[in-house]
Amino acid sequence: MSYDAGRNRTTHGPVGIRINKYLASCGICSRREADALIEAGAVTIDGKTALPGDRVTQDNTVKVNGKRVQSASRSVVVAYYKPVGVTCTEKDPHAEKTIRDAFRYPVRLTYAGRLDKDSEGLLLMTNDGDLIHAMMQGAHRHEKEYLVRTRRKISDEELQRLRKGIYLRELEEKTRPCEVLRLGDYTFSIILTQGLNRQIRRMLSAIGQEVKILKRTRVLNVRIGKLKPGEQRTLSDEETRALYEAAGLTWKKQT
Repeated sequence: MSYDAGRNRTTHGPVGIRINKYLASCGICSRREADALIEAGAVTIDGKTALPGDRVTQDNTVKVNGKRVQSASRSVVVAYYKPVGVTCTEKDPHAEKTIRDAFRYPVRLTYAGRLDKDSEGLLLMTNDGDLIHAMMQGAHRHEKEYLVRTRRKISDEELQRLRKGIYLRELEEKTRPCEVLRLGDYTFSIILTQGLNRQIRRMLSAIGQEVKILKRTRVLNVRIGKLKPGEQRTLSDEETRALYEAAGLTWKKQT
């Protein structure tokens, strides 16, 4: 049996887990972002530049940008109120303030779903790559609820157009039908089951409206509650179990 430690493969078939899934399990980033890091040559396995499809085990030394990463020993999920002005990115020289600058926790966590810089509200932070991966799959139709305030009064006809779905020309895609509830002349709540880029802002723009305030208040079963901008809380066991179930995963309490 031949063996290449740098590539972690044998003639009897691959061993370990794919490098992008391993990085996600360490809470470094999502699998998609891990693929980008690998393509950029930022990941090494035992000193060799990682390639897409490489596999690793706990015996391998994996580094990202020269810093060693290791699997998380215990999964954590934190509800964080992302303030306006914070960019959901690990590293961006053009961002005034990144999530890494704003969010602090003893264990390295990353975001399960983004919020754009100008939006605020609930962001789930975790070191469980499987949870991140599951929650980012648009086909699963996971619910996310938002509070929206427009710059001018919004009509019943406009709200109805939002409910039925809006064709977004720049994305060449129509949004799914969604729940919309009027809260005032300028405000409404909306529940989405897809995560198109800047979806609500694009939807409002398509009907001639403009967002003044956009706040995410719920992700699946987790609500922002009484959190204020910049505050955070670790989910209770009950919330965590319900979140995993809603995401199609099984959660086991860890000690």
